[in-house]
Order: sequence, then C-alpha cells, then structure tokens
Amino acid sequence: MAAMSHSAALEIFDRDCTRCPRLAGFLCEVRSAHPTYYARPVPPFGAGQARLLVVGLAPGMHGANASGRPFTGDHAGILLYETLHAFGFASAPQSTAADDGLELLDCRINNAVKCLPPANKPTPQEVRACNGYLAADLARVPASGVVLALGQIAHGAVLRALDLRERDYRFGHGAEHGLPTRGLRLLDSYHCSRYNTQTRRLTPAMFASVFARARQLLDGAA
Repeated sequence: MAAMSHSAALEIFDRDCTRCPRLAGFLCEVRSAHPTYYARPVPPFGAGQARLLVVGLAPGMHGANASGRPFTGDHAGILLYETLHAFGFASAPQSTAADDGLELLDCRINNAVKCLPPANKPTPQEVRACNGYLAADLARVPASGVVLALGQIAHGAVLRALDLRERDYRFGHGAEHGLPTRGLRLLDSYHCSRYNTQTRRLTPAMFASVFARARQLLDGAA
C-alpha cells in the first residue's frame, strides 16, 4: 500500500479508489456475491460547508456498502438518524435509501475509511491511506464548526487529518476538545454500533447528550 503524501492531503473523493489492495479485493468479492450492492468507496453525505461533521468508522456490509450512503440500511444508522432529526440536523428520522429524499441540515456525515473492511476492522495502514479524503472534508468545515467522532478510530483519524497528536486529545465518551484549527471543537461519542447499544455501553440518552452539546455550540457560534 502506497503511503499518502502530504501534498495529496486535500484530495477530492474518488469513487474508484483502489489504493488499499486488501479492501479493493474484498469489494470485488462482495460485488460478485451481492451484485445489487453499491460495494464501492462510499462518499460523504450532506452539504460540504456544513458546520457539523460527523465521522464514523467505515461502511457496514449490509448498510452503507449496500446503499451507498453512510449509516443507511444498518442498525447503527437507526439511532444516528433518529438523533440527528431530534436535534434539527436531518429532515427525517429514518434513512432508508440513498434516494429516499432525506436531507441533512447544516450537517455532513463521513467515515474514517470509505471502503467496507473485512470483519468491520480496517487496518491502521488503511485508515492512514484514506486520511487525505477526510482531511479534504475537514478543510471545508467553517470556523467554529463542530466535528463529532464516533469511536476512537474516528477520533484518531480526525486528529491525524489535522496534523494533531492523539496523546494531546484523549478519547472518551462526551469528551470535548478545543482544536487550534479554525476554532473547531471535537466532540467524542462511543460508536452507535449494534454491539454498543445492545450492551448499553451507549444508551440513547448518552448519544443525545453529545448531539445536544453540538447543537449548543453551533447555536452559540451563530
């Protein structure tokens, strides 16, 4: 896998990206097994200049990998879109398909890794190889915007994309970090995966509290 140079740090999204051989090969297998699935790098969803950027881990096999929209069609998306709608960041509480008419409002959703990884586990090298695409999205978040990382891998990917050290900004559910980049704020949440919600490591109330803080920060900056 070729390392991404700093000069390539603001690449636009590439639907045909194959820079990670393991992921590209796996997607070929998935397209063969599921010919109706999207099964390509999944683009971000939402307006490029949105003040809230939500960053997840990677597409799920029968979710974003199938639908072509982040968190759409899988269990993790149920709580995410319900919560986005509750705090005025989405036009509807459910995301069922890429063409269902749902719109994000001053919000954009991206992933640390754009391709479906085997067993939902990207390697550190794959996270790094995809980091320039995340950097491009972060560069478009307006000053005083909010970045919400879902899980520690997403948290680390955001900091890497901003050339910041993870040891200076420790991950924890509900943690909040002021960043030196354009006055951005980084909020952390446990990922809204089926495992986390079913084990009650993440409850709807815990998740809502993070989005409530995001809304408070954005309303205060308006």
